[in-house]
Amino acid sequence: MKKGKENKAHIGIYGRRNYGKSSIINKLAGQEIAIVSDKAGTTSDPVKKSIEITGIGPVILIDTAGIDDIGELGKKRIDKTSETIKIIDLAILVISYNTIGEFENELIKDFAKYNTPYFIIHNKSDICMLESKFKKNIYEKYQKKIIEFNTSKNFDTEIIIEVIRKTLPESTYKTPSLIGDLVKYGDIVLLITPIDIEAPAGRMILPQVQLIRDILDNDCVAIVIKERELDAFLRKTKIKPKLAITDSQIFLKADASVPKDIPLTGFSIVLARLKGEFDYYLKGTPHISELQDGDRVLLLESCTHHVSCDDIGRVKIPRWISNYTGKKLKYDVVSGLDKLNRKITDYSIVIQCGGCMITRKQLSNRLKSAIDANIPVTNYGMAIAYIQGVYTRAIAPFVKTDELSIDYL
Repeated sequence: MKKGKENKAHIGIYGRRNYGKSSIINKLAGQEIAIVSDKAGTTSDPVKKSIEITGIGPVILIDTAGIDDIGELGKKRIDKTSETIKIIDLAILVISYNTIGEFENELIKDFAKYNTPYFIIHNKSDICMLESKFKKNIYEKYQKKIIEFNTSKNFDTEIIIEVIRKTLPESTYKTPSLIGDLVKYGDIVLLITPIDIEAPAGRMILPQVQLIRDILDNDCVAIVIKERELDAFLRKTKIKPKLAITDSQIFLKADASVPKDIPLTGFSIVLARLKGEFDYYLKGTPHISELQDGDRVLLLESCTHHVSCDDIGRVKIPRWISNYTGKKLKYDVVSGLDKLNRKITDYSIVIQCGGCMITRKQLSNRLKSAIDANIPVTNYGMAIAYIQGVYTRAIAPFVKTDELSIDYL
């Protein structure tokens, strides 16, 4: 399954084979998107479908293989099912026959491990009604109420939708402002946006588009300019923006051109504060200076794209870090949200992209293993700013001056 492609709330549906997960997905979507069969194990790979929920907006439903699958192929299916828990914002656990056993308990442990909210549906009530004693026991053990459901009758799916509304964290569909705390009505924000080989033809990259929208939403003025026109623009117009935001690759140019009394930061750093592990980035970035010969660096790209000859993650950042440290380092790049080929402890530092194409939860879980293992983490923009000597200025808009401790510098 291609994961992390859509920045929408992800809802996973889990349970044993032939418990009606696919039928529930179809009911919620109002169409046949998942194959339904009486034969156990019909769903193999996770299946994704986008639907609209009033009051929330678009969400991604993920239908998964049965957690009780068997055989070598079944184990691979279960592994894929388990992997989806890292990318979801809400889980629906489907049970039946008044049974919660080892399979379900393992899922619940994983939900807790990744801090994933969930609720329980008791399906197939036409075959086996939900017993009041079982319902009471589940509530006492898990503090979860159970929704009784039956896809073969005209059960109202709005019951499930309403629980989704109540259980899905608001942070997954109500995006906070990117810079709303830094600007006020009428302020001018200058966006310095180079158009290079990595820019999509006829379009702007997503972080730039997101910033333009956020600036307008805050009733401010966005001025978008290429770096080559920056000096002439500032000289001729005498405009003094409230904030300047630049592409990380031209930090040095922007730092030299934008007056020091104008706050300056990067698109990637703005995103890092919104959805990254910003406090860990602040602590982890200076560890670039501590890298030694033979150390391995992990670069995480959370989307997949055509790789150019001057790719930022695969070419430029490794080159800049090697030149900055003067060390012989080894680099691994992992795209999307795929498994790592090495143990996380093999790495001396992890550098995450801005994460514009994934959710806050997906990015957090992507970095969890490194943070748990006390491995320094940073992001593309903050690493570039550090290497180019503009780190203090680039993070200053988000960190009070008296908080800029030696650990951050």
